[in-house]
Amino acid sequence: MGMTGLRSFDQSLVTTKQWLKDLMAELSTDDEELAYHAIRAVLHALRDRMRIDDAVEFGAQLPMLLRGVYYEGWDPSDKPEKIRSLDLFYEKVEKQLRPRDVNPQRACIAVFRVLENHMSPGSINDLKSTLPHVLKDIWPAD
Repeated sequence: MGMTGLRSFDQSLVTTKQWLKDLMAELSTDDEELAYHAIRAVLHALRDRMRIDDAVEFGAQLPMLLRGVYYEGWDPSDKPEKIRSLDLFYEKVEKQLRPRDVNPQRACIAVFRVLENHMSPGSINDLKSTLPHVLKDIWPAD
């Protein structure tokens, strides 16, 4: 019997823990809570910047547990947000990071690296095609 007894839940938990572990390494921290807040903040900022159909397609590629985090509190009625500068994107991320003390630019780059390492190249290319150039500029090099 696994952690929950449901294979799909247990597998999602294991996968999500691995994503958080990798993000903790990227952020040079052993604080899993900080990693959680970072991935949540960046995923929400990305989600809110995408067209609804792109946001849903991207969300479908996330592990089940992170998919719930991704959709938490989402109101697509006023999306996509017109975030055209890095400063505005970082500001949105920073608002969700609080009270956690991590640089929003560092959080974005770290989360982008984790996404790049865990998602299929096709999913990453689809995501990048929906982003404004200013965000593509900080995406880790292939």
